[in-house]
Amino acid sequence: MNKLVMVINGRGGVGKDALCDALTKEFKVINKSSVDPIKEIAKAYGWQGEKTPKARKFLADLKQVFVEYNDLPTTYLVKQYEAFMQSDADILCVHIREASEIEKFVKRIPSACITMLIRRPNPDGIPYGNAADDEVENYVYDHIFDNVLPLEESGEAFRLVIRDYLLA
Repeated sequence: MNKLVMVINGRGGVGKDALCDALTKEFKVINKSSVDPIKEIAKAYGWQGEKTPKARKFLADLKQVFVEYNDLPTTYLVKQYEAFMQSDADILCVHIREASEIEKFVKRIPSACITMLIRRPNPDGIPYGNAADDEVENYVYDHIFDNVLPLEESGEAFRLVIRDYLLA
């Protein structure tokens, strides 16, 4: 079986983390996000983990500042990739929202990776008010997974899709 690097994306609340967690029933998975170091900085200065539209915009804006200043999000993810390659894990799930940041990460790592968009119907259609969430479909993904089934069934369907990539 091969190692798999997967960039995973989708609007907030579509089940990205739940699907990555479902993979752990069969595979050794490392789950990292480009916003992980940004969240640590934000926590040090008062952000308490809330996922409100205002908090999401704050994190997206703070991330953009670090992208422009020292490329912290991509540098962090490349280090996570290097650690993954040395580990016994099978899958590295890398959460990146912005199309330009996905492209940058894919170009920076020497291994092939797949890009995956997770979608779920948004009954109210209300935008989050930040580009990171609202523009997730502005990238041409290798695969789109419509997360419309109950969690257990959806997780199994997702594992089947990913198993095909690992065994290819």
